[in-house]
Formats: sequence, C-alpha cells, structure tokens
Amino acid sequence: MDVILLERVSRLGQMGDTVKVKDGFARNFLLPQGKALRANEANKKKFEGQRAQLEARNLERKSEAAQVAEKLDGKSFIAVRSAGETGQLYGSVSTRDIADLLTAEGFSINRNQILLNQPIKTIGVTNVAIALHPEVEVTVTLNIARTADEAERQAKGETLTTAEAIYGDDINDNARPENFFDPNTEFEGDEDNA
Repeated sequence: MDVILLERVSRLGQMGDTVKVKDGFARNFLLPQGKALRANEANKKKFEGQRAQLEARNLERKSEAAQVAEKLDGKSFIAVRSAGETGQLYGSVSTRDIADLLTAEGFSINRNQILLNQPIKTIGVTNVAIALHPEVEVTVTLNIARTADEAERQAKGETLTTAEAIYGDDINDNARPENFFDPNTEFEGDEDNA
C-alpha cells in the first residue's frame, strides 16, 4: 500500500514522502496513529493544503523535545532490583520500568519512546536510548543493582557479577572443606567399618 507520511518515521522516510509499505503496517500502525494517509489524489491535495500546518506543528514538537533532551541527555538513573549472586535478575527491566523510573524523576516519557531491543536481565550499567521526537534522540545511563551501595560501586566501575565481588576475596578460603568438617571427628558406626 502506498502512503503519504505526515511526519518523519525512522527507517521509512521524511514528512511528505510517498512510500510503499505492507498493508498490515499501514492499517495497524501508520494510519491509526495519524502518521500517514493513504496515497490517493484526494489525500495528496489534502496533505498539500495542510503541509504548512503540519510542518509548523512538527517544528514546535521538535523544539519542545530538544528542551527536554537538554535536561535529560547523559543523566544517570538507579534501578534497585533483586538478583542472584551471578548478577542475573529475578525478572527483568522493561521499557515500562524505565518509563516509570523517568516519570518518578519528573520527566514525561512514554514507554513507546524508549528504544530497547530486549529487556535487561542482568545487573550492571547500561546505556538506554530514548526517542523524544522522531528527530531528537538522547541516551541515559541506567545503573541496575541489588542495593544503593552496589549502585555506587558499579558507578565507580566495579563489576558485581561474581561471588567474590559480593562477599570479598576471602570467599574461597571460607569455602574450603576443612572449615566445614573436622577430619579428626569420629562418626557413629566408624568402629564397625574398621
């Protein structure tokens, strides 16, 4: 299906471009979201009549997004989650969680604006891209840790995905068998075997 784009759509085209897309993509996303019109003569005339208004609205939205981007770009946020000793999260951090975290900090971000290919499933420091506008994108740092203290340690560059990092270097010394069992202790029934 041929459509006329009413705004810039990433990997598709700029405002005013006539592009060929799959029917389902047009029917289920572009047309209901108001991002495109079917490419026919009536809609082409309608678009040309509204072009100045659409460009002005797009420029206004872009400038608002640029102001938010100035405040948001490069900021760091901490998410405290439960995780195992190896750093594997019990659950994951999704776009909804990130949007809630940013909203709690005073930014009006929708989960659809967060560009995350897959949920985050381990602790650590991760860069997350946020599309405030089709032409304005920022990157924030997300520090996922088990506690606020661990988040500070991770921010300094420490890796906390091993047991030694959590319990200290002496973990291997404490885990030796002689620390658990006394080799000189006799158990009941040992005399019978001798």
